[in-house]
Amino acid sequence: MTRIKLVYSYRYMFKTVNEIGDVSNRRVLVRVDFNIPVTNGSVSDDFRIRKTLPTINFLREKGAKIFLVGHFGSERDESMKIVADYCKKYFPTVFAETIDKAKNLDIKSGEVVLLENLRLLDKGEVDNDSVFAKKLASLGEIYINEAFSVSHRAHASIVGLPKILPSYVGLLFAEEVAMLSKAFNPEHPFIFVSGGKKSGTKIPLIEKFLGSADKLFIGGALANDFLKAKGLSIGKSTISENSEIKKDWLESSKLILPKDVIVDRAGKKIEILAEKVEEEDKIVDAGDSFVKELRAALKEAKLVVWNGPLGLCEDGFCLGTDNVASAIADSKAFSIVGGGDTEAQIDSIGLIPKFSFVSTGGGAMLEFLASGTLPGLEALDSN
Repeated sequence: MTRIKLVYSYRYMFKTVNEIGDVSNRRVLVRVDFNIPVTNGSVSDDFRIRKTLPTINFLREKGAKIFLVGHFGSERDESMKIVADYCKKYFPTVFAETIDKAKNLDIKSGEVVLLENLRLLDKGEVDNDSVFAKKLASLGEIYINEAFSVSHRAHASIVGLPKILPSYVGLLFAEEVAMLSKAFNPEHPFIFVSGGKKSGTKIPLIEKFLGSADKLFIGGALANDFLKAKGLSIGKSTISENSEIKKDWLESSKLILPKDVIVDRAGKKIEILAEKVEEEDKIVDAGDSFVKELRAALKEAKLVVWNGPLGLCEDGFCLGTDNVASAIADSKAFSIVGGGDTEAQIDSIGLIPKFSFVSTGGGAMLEFLASGTLPGLEALDSN
């Protein structure tokens, strides 16, 4: 197990769980991100749970009494019970419906309690209410943030608890910061690949990496915004509202957009030049030339960072994403990938072990890369 003593993130410094000392029989409150996908009542991707196991097992071996807290689902009314039942696959888990019930449990050293969805328990979680934070803090003597992937949210369990309890980061959190920070002073050639939707979260990164990266490959629905900005027809393709694309970006030799695309035309999937998209077409994937151009650039690359699928994977158009994943996996570059949809797809084709680092963060990864910090990081630093 790698032992990282102090972790630096641009301006911030904090301690890791390795420095926690004797926690035998002590109550340790761990913020996790177990907001995992569930399909037809069954967990369909447990990547985030697996990535958190080293910290949980470390604390169990130390004899701590562990209280895991987090949120689940896109709405506030979804219960963590299904996640608690699934966690029994990896460690003995007791589910607690309320904070009071969790406090009254007679648990032993090395045992784990998973608390109900924080957003379901109290709106004070999202509002970062100090009263709720104090009630939550009553569960533990020590706080560990092992939820890098939600540390871009200024919620009570992220920024409130470090004001109350001695605080540390988990092994995964420390690794996230260390690996993603490689993009701040990158080895060259450095390639940035971006896809998916929500251009608003990715525009700051594109602007930043146009300065530091050697090539930027833009695909997915994000590329539709750029193609439209160039004056090309995108038919009925998915686009973002108020995408702030600067004209000089479109003239940069670093920016690579799909020259050909896969479109859905009257129910048929065909590959055409991007400039030949018709009014009734819908772009669903990147064409073959895009992947070939990326593969060629990867031959000399030292670092590649990728976030976002290259096609509409949710509708079954994953060939471009799969081919990009294979191209990056085959390269000798240090490879960093993140984003829930991207991770799920490369996991489904068995390529996760081929990447140097797979981040659990989507929005948190993007915000950290763009600004070098997160609300959760600043809260830990002030602690």
